[in-house]
Amino acid sequence: MTQLEAHERAVDAARSEIVRVGTSLFARGYVHAAAGNISARLDDGLGHLITPTDAALGFLHAGRLALVGADGEQLAGDRASKTLTLHRRIYAADPTARFVIHTHSTHLVALTLAGAWRQDDVLPPITPYYVMKVGHVPLVPYHRPGDPRVADLVAERIAARAAEGTPIKGVLLDRLGPVVWGPDAASALAVLEELEETARVWLTTGRHSEPLPDHAIAELRDTFGAAW
Repeated sequence: MTQLEAHERAVDAARSEIVRVGTSLFARGYVHAAAGNISARLDDGLGHLITPTDAALGFLHAGRLALVGADGEQLAGDRASKTLTLHRRIYAADPTARFVIHTHSTHLVALTLAGAWRQDDVLPPITPYYVMKVGHVPLVPYHRPGDPRVADLVAERIAARAAEGTPIKGVLLDRLGPVVWGPDAASALAVLEELEETARVWLTTGRHSEPLPDHAIAELRDTFGAAW
């Protein structure tokens, strides 16, 4: 197989995965209308695929996804999402990231309106799976959709948490919803789902649930390697 053939195969696989994830998110109510975006980093280091601007994630067309080179130049497809800069900065800041999802998930947007737990932790560690599967999620102050300053803020938070030994897998954009990432689509989806469900539980209980005690969190760190 030539390098070009390998690249084309990687692009086709990433296209299929983005469409599959978008369809699944829409079917399960995690996205609506044309809100949100998805991207994948190509394993050969030759760029990224990202959903087009104002695309409905439940009705994506593989051939219309935006193919962007490593330098950020668009090579094919419809015009890339206005959040392209944010996605590219996440990939640059976290070498393990291969798939990024941004949604306007209902309970997480509602959480930013009702009031997050803390600026550096939008939700308290109320369940063991939130600690193990999600970890710390900082709140990023409101900026208009696509504002490049958000990319700087997110990259700063990724770097700061990595330096502390507690790397993050996502952030919550004030009034706009979560941005999560992982080494593959399944990992990123798992973070999004657990994050949204924990927000739903916390809001449903009136935002009064007590966090897990320190000794329980320490046990999760020791037993499962939780980054908390």
